[in-house]
Amino acid sequence: MSGARSKLALFLCGCYVVALGAHTGEESVAEHHEAEYYVAAVYEHPSILSPNPLALISRQEALELMNQNLDIYEQQVMTAAQKGVQIIVFPEDGIHGFNFTRTSIYPFLDFMPSPQVVGWNPCLEPRRFNDTEVLQRLSCMAIKGDMFLVANLGTKQPCHSSDPGCPNDGRYQFNTNVVFSNKGTLVDRYRKHNLYFEAAFDVPLNVDHITFDTPFAGRFGIFTCFDILFFDPAVRLLRDHKVKHVVYPTAWMNQLPLLAAIEIQKAFAVAFGINVLAANVHHPVLGMTGSGIHTPLESFWYHDMENPEGHLIIAQVAKNPVGLIGAGNATGETDPSHTKFLKILSGDPYCEKDAQEVHCDEATKWNMNAPPTFHSEMMYDNFTLVPVWGKEGYLHVCSNGLCCYLLYKRPTLSEELYALGVFDGLHTVHGTYYIQVCALVRCGGLGFGTCGQEITEATGIFEFHLWGNFSTSYIFPLFLTSGMTLEVPDQLGWEKDHYFLRKSGLSSGLVTAALYGRLYERD
Repeated sequence: MSGARSKLALFLCGCYVVALGAHTGEESVAEHHEAEYYVAAVYEHPSILSPNPLALISRQEALELMNQNLDIYEQQVMTAAQKGVQIIVFPEDGIHGFNFTRTSIYPFLDFMPSPQVVGWNPCLEPRRFNDTEVLQRLSCMAIKGDMFLVANLGTKQPCHSSDPGCPNDGRYQFNTNVVFSNKGTLVDRYRKHNLYFEAAFDVPLNVDHITFDTPFAGRFGIFTCFDILFFDPAVRLLRDHKVKHVVYPTAWMNQLPLLAAIEIQKAFAVAFGINVLAANVHHPVLGMTGSGIHTPLESFWYHDMENPEGHLIIAQVAKNPVGLIGAGNATGETDPSHTKFLKILSGDPYCEKDAQEVHCDEATKWNMNAPPTFHSEMMYDNFTLVPVWGKEGYLHVCSNGLCCYLLYKRPTLSEELYALGVFDGLHTVHGTYYIQVCALVRCGGLGFGTCGQEITEATGIFEFHLWGNFSTSYIFPLFLTSGMTLEVPDQLGWEKDHYFLRKSGLSSGLVTAALYGRLYERD
């Protein structure tokens, strides 16, 4: 499905989504306010893959396959050009594919000179370097579409035996993003640092922290896929280089309930108050879908596990994104649920229990019988959870140093089990990194052991505050409702050394609401 979040009062930008050239609205995207917005596109690409990525083939055979994908890229560029697009992003692995060995990928690699050392326009200077056919085509596309173009390809760089890091075969092989200007000039390149089981590629000896400037929106940053979960380069790039926009090629396999592609893309935009232009490959059979143009307060996304076709998203994007964190909510202080939340945090006795009965303010009757604590695997981690029963309540659950809290109210009960879970520890499957997580999730069934299973549909409606005593300032709000719909919190922020997320008025049943903290220094 594709989706577009309805406008919030604080967000003034109008956006449009184009899917395979079909508008969802009547107005032309080209009629944008040049002073405040730019027009961006991302393409989710159903890449044509090598039938046998382990086989050794010729450069010519590799070019024949890659040109099939580049033909599709060019079609999308021309469609985007008709809509006034100024920058387009294509996915990771979209041109050459994946599952290669170091040797079998070699015919697919272009030679990559350093843009910091060599000024080069591949389209206008095609014979300057050998084995640059893919770069030439991308450069010519950027000229033809009159737009900045971001794409991902495999590259090679010869090295000498005197280089202590030089591989035995005498060359470095990198997973590389390239940026071309609308004139076809190679503006810069980024070599992926956090590889995800990519034996065909090398990790650069030094981390690339790459930014590039545009005449229409200022400075952009760039990184790739798995990089989004680590401090370098992603967080350092935003911290040190005043980046407001990120281009993000990815080949992401969805994993619910906490790490679906659109879920982490949106969380990153909200957490840092930036725009994220994310392009994923489209292979539903491999669980790979989910692209979007995300601002802190609005998203235009595509996630479809059934349709085999590619999908082009075009949106008008604010040059200066309005952040959610710190914006607060004008009704916060007068809202009864927020008043209760603040009382709990301040240590005021919200409910007093004597020998005979429980006395609660505002005549609210609370069940003081603590629900049972249980354990269940979520995202390969052993979470500690408590069931969320009843139409309203106040729960907490702790693990190691992290305690998570939930204050909630439900208009009606559904035939579903929800649970509040906590994890504070080192994640060690499909990557090693330290996380602190508070998560309200819909379970896969009615048994405790189903909590943490991957589900996409739900009917349970909540009004809630979710918070925890996190040990990190890097906290990503993950928020999905039924049908892989992205939600925006009403409020996020710190209150008395606790980080909280507040939401009422869900558009559909809650699938996941989580605060995903990263402690990079403990990796």
